[in-house]
Amino acid sequence: MLIPKSFELGDRTYTVLVLPTMGKRGVMGATYFKSARIEIGKKSKITGMAYKQEDVDDTFWHELTHAILNDMGSNLDRDEEFVTAFSKRLAQAVSTAKL
Repeated sequence: MLIPKSFELGDRTYTVLVLPTMGKRGVMGATYFKSARIEIGKKSKITGMAYKQEDVDDTFWHELTHAILNDMGSNLDRDEEFVTAFSKRLAQAVSTAKL
């Protein structure tokens, strides 16, 4: 999938950066609500191994879910178990949609 460079959410424009590695060890992605930014790493900072494109795509959906829930004012934006479960289903629905 093509990961967008930006998107509108509520009254904000989020920027999406796909980086060679993430600044935090062992983390594939992060959402920064105050600066309306999502960062996604393409390879592990620990091992230097590239992530599968499917995992990078899943990370985008995961971070997007955080952003949506935060925009809604929901405390679920901090619930990693919920965000992961929801984003996996969202990614599946989008990737299997028939046009």
